[in-house]
Amino acid sequence: MFEITKDTLISDILEYAPESMPIFQNIGMHCLGCALSSAETLEQACLVHDVDPDAFLEELRTYLDSL
Repeated sequence: MFEITKDTLISDILEYAPESMPIFQNIGMHCLGCALSSAETLEQACLVHDVDPDAFLEELRTYLDSL
């Protein structure tokens, strides 16, 4: 099973769980296909967008578990 942590690359999350894209977009991460997403961790992306990484990770896991 694929475990998502704060150190997981955004590109890896989207490859494993493309259905998670709306959760990222809800917090303003609209450039998910840009070059930065391939080298940016979930924590780095959250910090750039002024989002608490722990809270977002919990929201993302809850969303994916509900599918």
